[in-house]
Amino acid sequence: MDFTFTEEQQAAAEAARGVFADVAPDAVPSPTLTRGAVADDFDRALWGRLADADLLGLLLEPEHGGAGLDAIALCLVLREAGKVLARVPLLENSAALAALQAYGGEELKSAVLARAGRGEVVLTVAAQGRTGGHDPAERAVTARRDGDGWVLDGMQTAVPWAYDADFTVVPAHTDADRSVLALVPRGHEGAELAEQVATTGERLGELRLGSVRVPQKYVVEGEGAWEWLRELLATGTCALALGLGERVLRMTGEYTGKREQFGYPVATFQAVAVQAADRYIDLRAMEATLWQAAWRIGSGAPGALPAAGDVAVAKIWAAEGVRRVVQTAQHLHGGFGADVDYPLHRYHAWAKHLELSLGPAAAHEEALGDLLAAHAAG
Repeated sequence: MDFTFTEEQQAAAEAARGVFADVAPDAVPSPTLTRGAVADDFDRALWGRLADADLLGLLLEPEHGGAGLDAIALCLVLREAGKVLARVPLLENSAALAALQAYGGEELKSAVLARAGRGEVVLTVAAQGRTGGHDPAERAVTARRDGDGWVLDGMQTAVPWAYDADFTVVPAHTDADRSVLALVPRGHEGAELAEQVATTGERLGELRLGSVRVPQKYVVEGEGAWEWLRELLATGTCALALGLGERVLRMTGEYTGKREQFGYPVATFQAVAVQAADRYIDLRAMEATLWQAAWRIGSGAPGALPAAGDVAVAKIWAAEGVRRVVQTAQHLHGGFGADVDYPLHRYHAWAKHLELSLGPAAAHEEALGDLLAAHAAG
């Protein structure tokens, strides 16, 4: 087997490193010191640079102005974003575009894809449901046909960038027990937002939908559209967690290599080295399971279980692994790690957010167990 990345995938990662090179993780006030959200908007300047580097349309086909790459390329870019805590809806926008391209109608594609790929329109996804990923998000909203459109009722919690995105992609279930995706414009009649704040200090939105009418052209009915989008979002979250964990372990190595006790760097102490080695193993497991999931999503290759099984394994490792990495880093930094003038506490806050996004490890363990039981029964 050849596990090397293609030239195009490596080029996307290299472009991302260039764009993110000057991004400061502490460019906004510390969430520890801030009442409410740390900022009113995402990093628009960075968003513009990502657009200029053609990184917003990675998964779009050339006919829509994109690069025609796959989920692996997106995850390589997201990995770099995680290292600097990039405050942009790169995952949500990219995943939504990919789902609309694969399952949406031609009118919807022509209205949204190219513009969003250029950064002129921003998309986000309401993927947390009512319980933050414990229960199926599509069950939190009902969709019923009404004339030449659809009517949505329900609520989605913790919607990222909800106050800033032009459209929110909302999964919903129908009377026929099918899932659809509806694009709801910001400020649409009947759609209300209540402010929530993540552990990162970023502003989230509780999206409340009361008889919201959506035209037919903005509803995606393709079979499997929501399931595919959810899997891509979860895998992208794993990529962000991997990048964050890698940067944190590097910070820890640099600190323990300089910090001395009894005349020696603490990195040379066996207890410190063993803990760091354990976290390195966590990161390598996170990486291996991430690429497996991304490859299954991007290629559609068959496996012993559906791709959802690989995604669940990746999210379990990402959720538990990134938590262990930041906890060990905090421990090995001592009191210095809690200093709000040092960025480690920010990484800790983002790690907790990523751990719980789209469901914690326990939720994905349950999903994996169901898949295994169904596969065994079949």
